[in-house]
Amino acid sequence: MSTRTTAEPRWLDDREKDVWLALRRLLWGLTPAVDRQLTRDSQLSGPEYSVLATLSECPDGVLRSGTAAQELGWERSRLSHILRRMEAKGLIRRSCSADDARGQDVTLTEAGRAAIVDAAPGHVDFVRRIVFDPLTPEQQAVFGQACHRIAEAIAAAESEAAGPAGCGDTGQ
Repeated sequence: MSTRTTAEPRWLDDREKDVWLALRRLLWGLTPAVDRQLTRDSQLSGPEYSVLATLSECPDGVLRSGTAAQELGWERSRLSHILRRMEAKGLIRRSCSADDARGQDVTLTEAGRAAIVDAAPGHVDFVRRIVFDPLTPEQQAVFGQACHRIAEAIAAAESEAAGPAGCGDTGQ
């Protein structure tokens, strides 16, 4: 089902176009810059760092893979691919969940903990230099609010696009 209408599109005015292009440059430039910094300084990819950071924030360094996927905002298949690579590097260990054998627990290994401890100071410095230092505290607050609002709009659009549960069921 298409959401297109025959009404004239709400074209961006010049100010909106400038904001959109600035946001697009930011989005397209940020991820590669983060990956380059992490790879150069710690031999970790951005996704690997994200997984290690998420696990390191758990009291026992263990998290169900489904919960990790939710926290990271990733599809389970993407996480599974990254976890396979990280397990081969000895950064994490996967096992059947003690609570539910259908689930999978991801455990931070000592090598994984050492990798995140080693990578975190340089990464935090990088984030501070490119995100926070160029902005005043007031700009940081506005930027944070804008990011939250945009993320909420994305979630609402995704939910709307998914439609009601069971919409593919014809009842036949």
